[in-house]
Amino acid sequence: MFFAHFLLLMVPAALNPAIGYASVVPTPGAFIHGPLLHDTTKIVNRDSIASKTMSPDSIAAKTVAAKITLNKNVAGFVKKYIKKEDEFLQKMERKSEKYFATIEEVFEKYEIPVQLKYLAIVESELLSNAKSRVGARGLWQLMPETARELGLRVSGKTDERIHTYRSTVAAAKYLRSLYKKFGDWLLVLAAYNSGPGTVYKAIKKAGSKNFWAIQQFLPAESRGHVKRFIAIHYFFEGEGSITTQTKAEAKAWQEKFDVE
Repeated sequence: MFFAHFLLLMVPAALNPAIGYASVVPTPGAFIHGPLLHDTTKIVNRDSIASKTMSPDSIAAKTVAAKITLNKNVAGFVKKYIKKEDEFLQKMERKSEKYFATIEEVFEKYEIPVQLKYLAIVESELLSNAKSRVGARGLWQLMPETARELGLRVSGKTDERIHTYRSTVAAAKYLRSLYKKFGDWLLVLAAYNSGPGTVYKAIKKAGSKNFWAIQQFLPAESRGHVKRFIAIHYFFEGEGSITTQTKAEAKAWQEKFDVE
């Protein structure tokens, strides 16, 4: 996607599909909204009686344990990317306030993870009028045909892909439709870049729906696309969310830490 070749930090693709985690990152929990998601900040607060009977140290330990940490397949990439792209990431952080409030509002409305807002950085570097060499345009780098299918006007001098709110609504619809197909946000991110068909082919070749198992069958750009998203997510929040987990990881996390 737009500017991808400037940002792609090439490292050997990890071919081991096994799920693994790096050390816990003790940072504040991320706000997550919607029925498809889990909020790590509420793990010890859902049952008021239980929280009152726990010691402060116990509550703190459980909160830290609830943090979603890096999968071992991407930990090295994230560390190198954040170090190499520090100046760029600092620039994006300063620029993000202008766009993130609108994006979060739309994503909450469509009940998809607000953390998907970081995809706009990967796609366009938060440039609302960005245009790629293949014709994708706007904050979300939508192709003309896709944009029209999502309800945007793209004709003559009118191009709603460069309209922040309307294009974000279109992106939310598209991301939600991809999630209905794959049920896994890492696969959604890959499909957003290379198309659902490419991801389905990779799944068939790998005999697995685990992103870390199928990544070797995806285009290098798509692998880098997903990994950059994860790295940017960690730069901004210091931890992961459901958008940085495979479906299996998310299920295991939920079963372990979801207090009824």
